[in-house]
Amino acid sequence: GMVLRPDVVAATIDAVDREDRPLIYLSPRGKTLTQARVRELSSGPGVILICGRFEGLDERVIEARDIEEVSIGDYILAGGEVAAMVLLEAVVRLLPGVAGNDLSLEEESFESGLLEYPHYTRPRVWEGRTTPDVLLSGDHGAVDKWRREKSEELTRIRRPDLWDAFKEHKEQG
Repeated sequence: GMVLRPDVVAATIDAVDREDRPLIYLSPRGKTLTQARVRELSSGPGVILICGRFEGLDERVIEARDIEEVSIGDYILAGGEVAAMVLLEAVVRLLPGVAGNDLSLEEESFESGLLEYPHYTRPRVWEGRTTPDVLLSGDHGAVDKWRREKSEELTRIRRPDLWDAFKEHKEQG
């Protein structure tokens, strides 16, 4: 297979004004991208992304230039470009003014360590399915409690790994 040459990749890296920006190579071997890492990157000076193709980068340049490997999940893509777009979108939407309502970001999935609760809109009844009464009650405390319970329930059922981490974090906190 084709491997990107270390001299060519190093020359490219060395030609870039790095400042203090991390060098990230999108790779299935990397640490999984998390919302916590996305937050760190969004508050930093920027990032330099390296996308491989085919067999990827020569190992020597990864070591010599201290390149951080980051994965977006346990599957193989033909190259790193789509993974780079995922990382960019996750980071850019956290930049001030990008998402519009900065408060809404705090409630989203993974910020609390839990999956997000279900959402509903009009009509009140659709194909025989109704919006939960509590959401129409106007009781903000009851709505918050319902949302929290649903987040916990969904996380426990769909993502036991996140649920275990959430419980562990709670016990230590």
